[in-house]
Amino acid sequence: MKKLVIFDMDGTLVDSSVTLVNAINHVRDNLSLEPMAEDEILSKLNDHTINPAQYFYKADEFKAEHEVWFSQYYKDNHKRELRLYDGIKELLEELKERGFKLAVATNAYKISTRQSLTYLDIIDYFDSIVCGDEVQWAKPHPDMLYKILDELKLEPKDAIFVGDGERDQEASKNAGIDYIMVHWGFSNHKEEDAVSSIEELREKIFEY
Repeated sequence: MKKLVIFDMDGTLVDSSVTLVNAINHVRDNLSLEPMAEDEILSKLNDHTINPAQYFYKADEFKAEHEVWFSQYYKDNHKRELRLYDGIKELLEELKERGFKLAVATNAYKISTRQSLTYLDIIDYFDSIVCGDEVQWAKPHPDMLYKILDELKLEPKDAIFVGDGERDQEASKNAGIDYIMVHWGFSNHKEEDAVSSIEELREKIFEY
């Protein structure tokens, strides 16, 4: 049996679609850019073929002010816009009771990630939380997954990564970690092996 389950956050644990769209458009407003449509933003969040800083903010890379504006929007609005997907808290509780270590690997900023997980009352379930601004290369690169393994002194064979998009899938493959795709998030994958319910996810985790 595996020892560690690593979760993506947005679109996997947390339905943050409204907040993400509004936070990105808040940054765009501060950059004097026109707002983007919700569908356009959500369709590109997990697209590993684009430079997200260029696509969303017309910048070569994310800058400090982007994080400040984005995180400020999260801080001011997450209490009315974020929610856990149904059954997530119960799943985390069961996994901990069964002795699994749990982690989060997200491309989101550290500040907004910790704000979100604290507000949703699940931060204490996780033994490691690694965010996009804590590693040199975010997903689809494997850096944050390696950092989690290093922190918990585990090997790739000990872990499963659960995510909702191609960035997650590629990161998992690059790290040599088994992967489970869910399709209740932004990407809405319809692949045969993608799971569509918490019960399916639970069963698949325990199959390993």
